[in-house]
Amino acid sequence: MSHEVFLALLLPVAYLVGSIPVGLFVGLANGIDPRRAGSGNIGATNVGRLLGRKFFAFVFTLDVIKGATPPLLAGWSIRFATASTLTAGLWTLVGLVTVLGNMFSLFLRFKGGKGVATSAGVMLGIFPYFTIPAIGATLVFLTCLKIWKYVSLGSMLAAAVFPVFYVGFMIATGKQNDLLHRQLPLLSLAVLIPVLIIYKHRSNIARLRAGTESKVGQSKHT
Repeated sequence: MSHEVFLALLLPVAYLVGSIPVGLFVGLANGIDPRRAGSGNIGATNVGRLLGRKFFAFVFTLDVIKGATPPLLAGWSIRFATASTLTAGLWTLVGLVTVLGNMFSLFLRFKGGKGVATSAGVMLGIFPYFTIPAIGATLVFLTCLKIWKYVSLGSMLAAAVFPVFYVGFMIATGKQNDLLHRQLPLLSLAVLIPVLIIYKHRSNIARLRAGTESKVGQSKHT
């Protein structure tokens, strides 16, 4: 089986893996439906506010693993190298459909989470091109959370700086010429996922503007 065929077959699997509503399962297992409590979101932040910080860490970690697994499998099949635009494009699509599965889950009538943890997993899984930029974006998230206490704001800012870090990484490693050639699909994904994450945070943006968004330690919204 060729690499391209394997990557193509992995696409529906990646979507199904991304669609697994981890937060919902964890909430229901502990007597709470996160869709009907707190902010109504199935993500780690809402589950953590409903059940406690250890559940936030548990759901977040599982969502990261869920996001990383398909692109890691895809990367392994092509030896983590973008030998051509086609292989890079298919690797990119595996990551994208994993995130789309989380945001528009097949199991939740195409509703879902906001994609932050799953996207983080995807970024870490596209090794090494996205891994180091993802670590940098995580540091931005933690810094914003420390200063302003808003998970949503930290998530959006981390997403927004990720493509900048990716381009910086490529320049630093002397591979800037690949950005508009073999790695153009990866560059496109680096821009598209932050757009999707910010789009999914529309209600949070409205609450931030109104001054009603909950900070860490509060229990109103996520």
